[in-house]
Amino acid sequence: MERTKSSISFVGLHAHSVAGSPFDGFGYPQEHMDFAYQNGATALALTDHGNMNGMSHQILHAKKMKEEGRDFKPIFGVEAYFVPSVEDWKAAYEKAKEDKKAARELESDPTKTANEDEGASKRKVDNIIRRRRHLILIAQNQTGLNNIFKMISSSFQGDNFYRYPRVDYDLLSKHSEGVIASSACLGGVYAGDYWDNRDDGKDAILNAMRKTTKRMKDIFGNRWYGELQWNNVPEQHELNKLVLQMRDEYDIDVISTADSHYPTPTAWKDRELYKRLGFLNRPNKPEWMTSELPIDVDEIGYELYPKNGDQMWESYKKYSEECGYEYDDQVVYDSLTTTHWIAHELIEDFMPDDTVRLPGFVVPEGQTATQALARACITGLTDLGFNNNDEYISRLKHELHVIDDRGFSKYFLTMKAIADKANDNMLSGPGRGSAAGSLVAYVLGITQVDPIKYGLLFSRFLRSDTTEYPDIDYDVSDAFGLKEILAEEWGETTVVPISNFNTLQLRSLIKDISKFYEVPFPEVNAVTSRMMQEATPRAKQVHGVKAGVYIPTFEEIMEYSESLQKFLNKYPHIKTHVEALYGQVRSTSRHAGGVVIGEDLDKHMPLINSGGVVQTPWSEGQNVRHLEPLGFIKFDLLGLSTLEMIQEAIGHVLKRHHKIENPTYEQIKDWYDKNLHPDVINFDDKKVYKNIFHKGKFVGIFQFTNEGAQKFCMKAKPNNIIDISAITSIYRPGPLSADVDELYVEAKDNPSKIMYPHEIVKKITQETAGFLIFQEQIALLAHELGDNISLDEGNKLRKLLTKKGTGKGAKEKEKIHDKFISGCMKKKIDQATAEAMWKKFEYFSGYGFNKSHAVSYSILSYQCAWLLNYYQSEWTAAFLDKEPEKRKEAAISLAQKYGFDIEPLNINTSSWTWEISKDGKTLIQPLSSIKGLGDKAIEQIVAHRPFEDAESLLFNEDIVYSKLNKKALNALTLSGAADKLVDDRFTGAKHFWQACVVERPKNRKKLLENIEKYSDEGDFTTQERIENISSLTGIFPMDLVMTKKVRERLDHYMVPPLGSYEPGFTDLVWFVPKEIIKKKTKTGRTYWIVKAIDSTSTITGIKCWAVKDDDKVYLNRPYMARLDYDANWGFSTRSLRYNFKLLG
Repeated sequence: MERTKSSISFVGLHAHSVAGSPFDGFGYPQEHMDFAYQNGATALALTDHGNMNGMSHQILHAKKMKEEGRDFKPIFGVEAYFVPSVEDWKAAYEKAKEDKKAARELESDPTKTANEDEGASKRKVDNIIRRRRHLILIAQNQTGLNNIFKMISSSFQGDNFYRYPRVDYDLLSKHSEGVIASSACLGGVYAGDYWDNRDDGKDAILNAMRKTTKRMKDIFGNRWYGELQWNNVPEQHELNKLVLQMRDEYDIDVISTADSHYPTPTAWKDRELYKRLGFLNRPNKPEWMTSELPIDVDEIGYELYPKNGDQMWESYKKYSEECGYEYDDQVVYDSLTTTHWIAHELIEDFMPDDTVRLPGFVVPEGQTATQALARACITGLTDLGFNNNDEYISRLKHELHVIDDRGFSKYFLTMKAIADKANDNMLSGPGRGSAAGSLVAYVLGITQVDPIKYGLLFSRFLRSDTTEYPDIDYDVSDAFGLKEILAEEWGETTVVPISNFNTLQLRSLIKDISKFYEVPFPEVNAVTSRMMQEATPRAKQVHGVKAGVYIPTFEEIMEYSESLQKFLNKYPHIKTHVEALYGQVRSTSRHAGGVVIGEDLDKHMPLINSGGVVQTPWSEGQNVRHLEPLGFIKFDLLGLSTLEMIQEAIGHVLKRHHKIENPTYEQIKDWYDKNLHPDVINFDDKKVYKNIFHKGKFVGIFQFTNEGAQKFCMKAKPNNIIDISAITSIYRPGPLSADVDELYVEAKDNPSKIMYPHEIVKKITQETAGFLIFQEQIALLAHELGDNISLDEGNKLRKLLTKKGTGKGAKEKEKIHDKFISGCMKKKIDQATAEAMWKKFEYFSGYGFNKSHAVSYSILSYQCAWLLNYYQSEWTAAFLDKEPEKRKEAAISLAQKYGFDIEPLNINTSSWTWEISKDGKTLIQPLSSIKGLGDKAIEQIVAHRPFEDAESLLFNEDIVYSKLNKKALNALTLSGAADKLVDDRFTGAKHFWQACVVERPKNRKKLLENIEKYSDEGDFTTQERIENISSLTGIFPMDLVMTKKVRERLDHYMVPPLGSYEPGFTDLVWFVPKEIIKKKTKTGRTYWIVKAIDSTSTITGIKCWAVKDDDKVYLNRPYMARLDYDANWGFSTRSLRYNFKLLG
């Protein structure tokens, strides 16, 4: 497409995108840049509100444009939030808090960043929170960019940050070098003078503007510009005239800006809706927000897309005439062309410094990073006893050579420093991902898996020709705690969490847009509740996925959901908006484990604040890679609850078997190193394989919490770590859809029937019963069978095989293919067999799994199994303690299945965590599981028990009752934890509750009066107890609902709980109804949705059609039922009276 040509030179120096101005800017920076270029522009500045979150998009797209031959200059900037003095603002804020009502609003959530409300700032601002003005800051060069980074980083910290990040004159004065500034829009610094002094007349406005001009000129000199804008807002033209007066009085230059907010002229309507969605669900909506969108752009009064010079001139002429203002055409013309001069003459032609920034303190003084890494590795190798082993020495030399050649030595030293800090404070995992294939990582203590012992490849982790940094994912028991330790010791501008930018997704978009257009909610909800169910089976069928979880894409849901298609055909305007708004930024959060580590990061990136945490302005993850290309390396520090379970289980072992009442972490770590560490544990212990993996005793066993994985494991019967690795690698959607699980079990059971075309093939695939399970196997086969194919080429082949097309990758693949066939034939393998093997490579490459990761995680699974086998009570207690509340009931049922008694909550025996009785047969529920019972209350209970009666609980002189308050006593009593204190003076627990808690007695005399007064209360009913316990502990007391005899009979007749239903196995299930929701069909017929729970803790809805007036379902009672099941619609029944059977 031919580019538009403009007769007037102009560059937009004021622009917003969705990346940094959510619910104000619309469209990503690359969309703005592409349109601007096509529209005749040679450059564009990005100046988002208060941050530079879009800058990574801007840089990467500028590089792409250059590669494509499009000459376009990115300009880096920000529209900062300005107050003259943060100190004065803070004093005014504290003054405002003296009003109690105002204080509640002011202190509601100081860490939350507010959406930009373009109307709120374009008037006099009385609200102290919203008091700020806009100021455009643009980087003239790298020095200026670093100064803007520092100002933004500072604006998000300390007193500068409250809802909005603020800069002031002091900050500008310190960091003005290389920075160009302009006065911004109707919400800008000159506009602030205008709005604040408007009621006092023109002279007052001018005096304020003169003061501002002098301060800004003192700071920026001739890099201070007045800003003109062109729209049909009369106040804008009043301001323009005043800005021009400053030009004349102080000899400052002026510029005109488009203040663009969306990427194309036609995007205005989607932007208007997007703005409204940002405030749709808020109680206090902006004044400008209406329930209808403008009819056309003229109704808005301005066009905010990246205009060229001619379009700016047209806007000037149109809007000045409409508003009745006259200007000097030459002055306005110069204000347009000056932007081009600034962009191409004043601003240097530079791209931000992308030097890799890793901490220097990890390199000892007097050494290079290469020397330090080599010395640390030699020390580690010696400590492991391999310093005289030629194989290990040779492998280590090779890895160190590759690492040094790629310039990655400091990265490994940083990772070692992280691992050292972690291991001093918490348990870390054996390894994760391909890093376990590195001997360097092993000898440095980053991983615990010997890669040579398990045949793991370094080249799978790091190829010698790679330019990308390694990616070591690091598992620890407490990732948040580790990050806090690192930040505290190294500094919060050295260790910075990585941001995630959450985007608008299909379901929420449909609901919000429909709400705006007042589409009835039931109609919308019917579509959003069905669309995934309708699309998923069809999408799985298209991709050949037969098992496992599959999440359809946006496009697949739009294509395969019939309900959604009908809805969008009925409301085509909603479809248009959905397609435009899908993927726009909704909010900022934090990456699950990612941090950037480098010294003085606030000088090298514009740090932001989200939820009170300083974090990066750019993201790095599965779908976006915006940090490493800019020189910032991500470290993934991930919390793994299994490691918490192991740590807690060891604590129980030390308490019960070593008489250590309060084990320290050092003692736990010492026991782990002597018993569980992969270098010492016996991985050939047949008892562990037989008792756990063969018999299916999967109590909290890592990777085997899924019933399907458990059944496959019991069939495959693993006998070593590689067997477990193969099982976990196969149990994924790809291999399962190809029936590899069944074929593998058959081959494993009949090894004599496996045919190997060559001894090399047998050597490499025998451990996986002749199947290509691991990605490394493809690389090894290509390397050992091919004609001079390196291991690096073999690993590259793994990626090439999954790519389609005829480009560079296809040629590389063809070259390796020819060398593979040639090598096979030289080894006496005929061409047809060699081609057949290549076909297998292609087939298995789509779902081959990383062996390094599989082995590391299988070791973790085995560690769990070993603890369960030899320390069943300790492991099960740890499992119950760490299992999430939504799965707690199922976990308790599992513990009971394997012979444990569960002692209910008891104020005298329950503690912080699940405890174990002296005989090891009973597990005691913890006080910490009671909602409403805080840590301080538990501290008081544990410190002052045992309690013998009500008096000892209520009138203990040593107890601080402000901590063990009425709310805490209420939770204790209703949950049943105080039942042991109900003596024969009370007619029941409800009597105790009423006399001791509801009317809390202040003295013993009043207690006795209460006992007599409420003697008729008696005990709680069964229904009340069920409701109390389930609401306060999150655990449904199935023992109160179903007798042991009923449960045994259900198990005998193999009637599964509803949550374990499998289509085709049986149509009979059991469950306990918790809630009945009565509804009407479109024709007015009554139907119910029965919400039911079972021993799996799953809440399932059952649609009950054709409900009769005399139909009845009892809540919290056990039922057996014959139900209909549909993959899209779930469970239902056509007759309650015939299909529901009350048990017991």
